[in-house]
Amino acid sequence: MTPKSPVSLLASLVPSPVASPDGRSVSRRHLLAATAAAFALPAVAMPGAAIAADDGELVFEHAYGTAILKSPARRVVSIGYTTQDPLLALGIIPVALRYWFGDAPYATGPWAAPLLGDARPTVIKGEVSAETIAALEPDLIVGIGSGISQEEYALLSQVAPVLMHPKGRAPYDISWDEITTTLGRAVGRSTQAASLVAGTRKAFADIRARHPEWQGKTAAAAYHFGGDSGFFTGTDTRGRVLNELGFVPTAGMTRLTGDAFYVKLSPEDLSALDADLIVWISTSDKVADLAAMPMRKLLKAHVEGREVLAGPLIGAAMSYGSVLSLPYALALLEPDMAAALDGNPATPVASALKAGLAP
Repeated sequence: MTPKSPVSLLASLVPSPVASPDGRSVSRRHLLAATAAAFALPAVAMPGAAIAADDGELVFEHAYGTAILKSPARRVVSIGYTTQDPLLALGIIPVALRYWFGDAPYATGPWAAPLLGDARPTVIKGEVSAETIAALEPDLIVGIGSGISQEEYALLSQVAPVLMHPKGRAPYDISWDEITTTLGRAVGRSTQAASLVAGTRKAFADIRARHPEWQGKTAAAAYHFGGDSGFFTGTDTRGRVLNELGFVPTAGMTRLTGDAFYVKLSPEDLSALDADLIVWISTSDKVADLAAMPMRKLLKAHVEGREVLAGPLIGAAMSYGSVLSLPYALALLEPDMAAALDGNPATPVASALKAGLAP
């Protein structure tokens, strides 16, 4: 898979319809025969909520049903596009993980790679093969942020318990802290999860404390790729980063925001992006098309030097939006954001200058 545009980065891949009732490889006919019972799994409220059963089991209720763990998981397959990060942070190296985009070894960004050590997890590319997963004999499949359907979930549930997103929420509308807390319970490391969440929240709080003047200013996590322009909403990790730093969307962004994680704009009307700060999310450091956009040059953020480019590395860290990648992104973003918002249009913003976005 080649790297996707910012608009399509969260597109799901369709798993193949195969599963195993006992977690081992069996015939396709037997597996499909078991599917009818799997389809009957009820959808119950508040996924991610763990309930201790009388016999000590952990019961996780989620959008597609109920996952029951008899004991803390250790052999974990992560088919969510980003859920390997919190697992690694918790000291759990997945036996398999999902490839999303880019060329990082073992589909693991530099913010998480050191935690792999010498491990060589299976990397799942393209369709999710239930046969492949069954052969790994996992005791938990993390499907949060995977985009699989309820039918695909039912098949994978014949292999091992599957954790999914909360009921009543979009598949990707689950925050980094909620994911970390949920996985912490699933692997029996809730105290460690709480510590990780507190540390990442502190990274945001420290920046807010250093820059009280940012609070309440407008900001946009915008994109321009392949001729398409727009912005990421607060339900997306990239938009949520700015919100957690104390920024708010412009009135134009608020008016256009619905349930989607991004909003496409006409290149002839970028007025919704007329914010105090624009962070352009890009999969490339070369943004000639963006630099040449006539209407961008009319925005006050451009005229006053208040644009920042989050290129492949920072953009990927923001896109993963995890307990590991967020502090990494914040450390790289803060200097350019501070330069853009210091009130002096003459202050150079390094990323914008390098990319040809500076006025």
